[in-house]
Amino acid sequence: MTQAATTDTRRRPPVRRLLVVQLLVFFSVLGPGIITANMGNDAGGISTYSLAGARFGYELLWALIPITIALAVVMEMSARMGTVTGKGLSDLIRENFGVRTTVLVVGVVLAANFGTTLAEFSGLAAAGEVFGVPKYASVVLGAVFVWVLVVRASYRFVERIFLVASAVFFAYIASGIMAGPDWGDVARHTAQPTLHFRADYLTMLIGLVGTTLAPWELFYLQSSIAEKGVRQEHYRYARLDVFLGLAMAMVVSFFIIVACGATIFHNGADIKDAKDAAEALKPLAGPAASVLFAFGLINASLVSASVLPVATSYYVCEALGFEAGVGRSPREAPVFYGLYTLIIVAAALAAMTPVPLFEIMYLSQVALGVLLPFVLIFMLLLINRRSLMGPHVNGPVFNAIAWLTVGVMILMTLALILTPLIG
Repeated sequence: MTQAATTDTRRRPPVRRLLVVQLLVFFSVLGPGIITANMGNDAGGISTYSLAGARFGYELLWALIPITIALAVVMEMSARMGTVTGKGLSDLIRENFGVRTTVLVVGVVLAANFGTTLAEFSGLAAAGEVFGVPKYASVVLGAVFVWVLVVRASYRFVERIFLVASAVFFAYIASGIMAGPDWGDVARHTAQPTLHFRADYLTMLIGLVGTTLAPWELFYLQSSIAEKGVRQEHYRYARLDVFLGLAMAMVVSFFIIVACGATIFHNGADIKDAKDAAEALKPLAGPAASVLFAFGLINASLVSASVLPVATSYYVCEALGFEAGVGRSPREAPVFYGLYTLIIVAAALAAMTPVPLFEIMYLSQVALGVLLPFVLIFMLLLINRRSLMGPHVNGPVFNAIAWLTVGVMILMTLALILTPLIG
């Protein structure tokens, strides 16, 4: 070996060192994508997936494939905008479309988010009752826990708690396996689309999209990436974080539908919410499956009751120009923390009143599905502006998938409205 070649080899960093550096960078970026994707499996989401399996068996499993593709494209767009611009989505809407448009968009999503936050505390109350805990005790303790967690802890600590909690969702995979499904039948319905033009089927289909690809997730993901300060040169790690979270979330959704389809639907039973699903699994799939299902619901309710008000406070403060972020103290961001507290208190109080919690929980997911195309339109207009994104604008494939998602959701909403009229 020549002297020049020897010198070049010594200067070149070892492969092991490069790998260690890349892993360290990835773990420093890890968090927003996994947390956001898994928070779609909140109390409302779990109830929606449970209902899909209990009322339609495996017939809606096929829908998870196009939903996963659309979710991957849209979340990647959100993460890319957060990395390139360093700003949240509502901040960009305000700067590019004006305050009036921003207030309209934010106001509509705020109303839907409050209903979803109420669903989280409803889910917590329902899961607590499975273990014999009174509704009032579980809701009050849960509200205090999520408030203290976000207001008093550091951003890095909160993020680690959410990451650990995301791993708990794998309990639903165990519940699905314990249910003993016919895997051949599962595979057939997953690969073979089944579409019915009935109001109940279309409502459920829109609810599945709304709970999986909720508008608030896009606001939260972009804001959390911007607050974390992910640089453009590290974007590939942020994208990997998003895709890992997406894979985890969709696998969990799949097994929730399978668990309820293999037991509740197969035995001709019916349920009203996730609590009924957990209790119905006990005689059909065994007490272990029931406990795991209820435990997953408690975890989902607590974490999402923390994340959803944070996401709401993020985009409201960004839209109105106030300081926002878990990394800031209450003194630095009083409006952010004040709104966060108000949402938690109001939702917890509403969950303890005799309101139809299940209807709110389920219909809030349908409302999110109806609202999704309007948020996506603003995202697409923003991400295709070269003055804003430079060379990181959407390519033709991503634009095609995203616009197709907008069109399909609008058509399904119109079909849902027209189906009862035409019988």
